[in-house]
Amino acid sequence: MRGRGDVVRRGTMGRVRDGLGVIGVSAEDEVVRLCQELIRIDTSNPGDHSGPGERVAAEYVAEKLEEVGLEARIFESHPGRASLVARIEGEDPGRDALLLHGHLDVVPARKEDWTRDPFGGEIADGCVWGRGAVDMKDMDAMILAVVRDRLREGRKPPRDVVLAFLADEEAGGKWGAQWLVREHPELFEGCTEAVGEVGGFSLTVPGDRRMYLIETAEKGMAWMNLTAKGTAGHGSMVHPDNAVTAVAAAVGRLGSHEFPVRLTKSVRAFLERVCEAYGVEFDPERPEACLERIGPLARMIGATLTNTLNPTRLDAGYKTNVIPQTATAQVDGRFLPGHEAEFFSVVDELLGPDVQRDFVHHDHALETDYEGALVAAMEDALTSEDPGALPVQYCLSGGTDAKSFARLGMRCFGFAPLRLPPDLDFSGMFHGVDERVPVDGLRFGARVLDRFLDRS
Repeated sequence: MRGRGDVVRRGTMGRVRDGLGVIGVSAEDEVVRLCQELIRIDTSNPGDHSGPGERVAAEYVAEKLEEVGLEARIFESHPGRASLVARIEGEDPGRDALLLHGHLDVVPARKEDWTRDPFGGEIADGCVWGRGAVDMKDMDAMILAVVRDRLREGRKPPRDVVLAFLADEEAGGKWGAQWLVREHPELFEGCTEAVGEVGGFSLTVPGDRRMYLIETAEKGMAWMNLTAKGTAGHGSMVHPDNAVTAVAAAVGRLGSHEFPVRLTKSVRAFLERVCEAYGVEFDPERPEACLERIGPLARMIGATLTNTLNPTRLDAGYKTNVIPQTATAQVDGRFLPGHEAEFFSVVDELLGPDVQRDFVHHDHALETDYEGALVAAMEDALTSEDPGALPVQYCLSGGTDAKSFARLGMRCFGFAPLRLPPDLDFSGMFHGVDERVPVDGLRFGARVLDRFLDRS
């Protein structure tokens, strides 16, 4: 096993190998195969180091980069938990650098629940199937395919581009992006902007046009442990300080609480653009009214109108007739940019004095302006491949590794471009059963990402 920060191999810019079949192969040709091969590497992340880790996938990416002459470094924050970083020199190294990042880990999947093997990378019904097909080995494959194509042809980006293929995103990034930012910030020297996952995908609107959602914001995360303590005893007796009762009541209050609507600038901009596309008037008093028009995506967008609290786990006791001394629960909380203080004020009021909270994971919310040369590059790249494209900013209800890179002062965006069929429940694919990505969407994404790098 290589140590932390190992250089995998050294190569020469633009070198190709006949035996590896890389001469004359375009990014559009390669991206589907790369996605399949990445899916076949099981990088399931249960969040407790019990999974296979990301080392094999990092070695795979390193080999693919070395084939075209790019030096890569692999870093292990914990045995098997590996991330890879490489830097491509741009035409003007004096400019600020751009970070392209993707994570190598995936959430676990049970084969018996799926129509096809979740780690088979099969092609069926015009899609690549498997865990990570949309979250996010599709984008990993796009980055890898585009970079390989450009290096084979000797096409430098306008500025330095740092590539990061990361561990542990699915458990909050503690052993991936967070660790790299804390231990090796020099790897990202000069990076002022970052592009990662969950953006650039299409939503079909009237007139056979497509809105492409570019992430400019994401909610903050508060995964919390709740603990209540009481007096242990026999289940037949009266116990007014029952820990189970206390934690269950608190969970009930949290789970049934309805936060007020708070329209952040990213959410409002998205809803206004949706209303425009559907020819209806935007009503700021009832902003949720237009969500019914956007199909399954409404679940994700609707969660960005308010702060949210969702109880996810309960644990107490070991026998029916024994009252336990302690009872615990876990809650997934998400707060909007600018509303963290309000969120925790409500949480603490709902918990009451008998239940204490601590964090499983806590991270900040993000929001950046939808403006500047990088946004223009995204829009130009999309409209070059889809002339009817309607790019629009939006807020992600979940969280990504962007939270870590924002701490280094980077403006962060989600832009993993995919042109999708109108009937595909794309947002439902994230962490879902039968996750899959259209083959044509992958090829479209590779073309758009290549154009984006030319303009960035």
